Amino acid sequence: MIRLRGQLVCLAAEEAVAVQRHRPAHEALTRAEPGCLSFEIADTEDPLVFEVMETFRNRAAFDAHQARTRDSDWFAATRGILRRFQIEEIGD
Repeated sequence: MIRLRGQLVCLAAEEAVAVQRHRPAHEALTRAEPGCLSFEIADTEDPLVFEVMETFRNRAAFDAHQARTRDSDWFAATRGILRRFQIEEIGD
């Protein structure tokens, strides 16, 4: 399995609005991807910071997700937002 955990850190309210606006479609599309076991972007106490947690069955599923995301409305709208992510491989 591949697990990604971390934060999206917005520097301005406009960035947070972009996350909120595009999050539902991004979550739905990601959860529908083959190999996606879980995916969530959650609010935090800070309206400019979002927790990101995602798990994929294997590296191939994770890489396919990354490729799809780079060509999505989500990425176009959020590309400038700071991402503080840690990725770990779990198991074989």
